[in-house]
Amino acid sequence: MQAAEASGDGLMDLTSRVYKLVVEHGKDGVLQSIIWKELSLTSRDGSRLAIRLEKRGMVRREKILEGGRWTYKLTPLQLPVAIESIEQAPCVTCKVEEKCSELGFVSPHTCILLSNWVLDEYGSVSS
Repeated sequence: MQAAEASGDGLMDLTSRVYKLVVEHGKDGVLQSIIWKELSLTSRDGSRLAIRLEKRGMVRREKILEGGRWTYKLTPLQLPVAIESIEQAPCVTCKVEEKCSELGFVSPHTCILLSNWVLDEYGSVSS
């Protein structure tokens, strides 16, 4: 690693960049060699960053045989939630939202608007 990147801040920045690239590749994962090439890292430095992410529970490193060579595939353990997934929720424009609570007069457990929205969203995702 370069001297500036060897510092704590540089290492955290690189770790964040590696994680961001893994997440961008989605649930199918990405070969760690692709990440190293995109970030101009050595295999040694890249492996250390991947191990750091694995120890933090952020990625899974899976040993695979690719093109006759052993390598690792990095897969994010959790994908960030996209705002698009909730921007149409009825709660955003609900007229009785201030009365809504788990034990309140209006409850998410009994709200027909929320139930219908969840069913519609589930139907659009699974089809």
